[in-house]
Amino acid sequence: MATLDLDWMIERQLDPETLHQWLAEAHGIDTYSYLFEVMEVDPVAFENPRGRAVQFHDADSFDFEGYAKSHRLGNIVSTLQTIASREMGIADLTQHPQLQQALLQAYQLGAEE
Repeated sequence: MATLDLDWMIERQLDPETLHQWLAEAHGIDTYSYLFEVMEVDPVAFENPRGRAVQFHDADSFDFEGYAKSHRLGNIVSTLQTIASREMGIADLTQHPQLQQALLQAYQLGAEE
């Protein structure tokens, strides 16, 4: 059993397909060993999610892509909150959903270019 820091993985743009390799290295297992080959046969089981991860966990599966998207959106909204606070004196952007949506759309337009 190992604890994964999903935010750490996302920030380093680690592919969820490398979970077996990450777990092996975390437990001192050589990725060229027979034990690693046995590990790769079984899917990674997800248990005991915490925080935001709970809403992306279903039985033994985990929606890593959905979690990553939520994580990125949370970072963007946090940055937009800082801007709204500094430039407009808005302490809680969620109280202004239309403004928040407009800022998100502007951000996304800038990110596409």
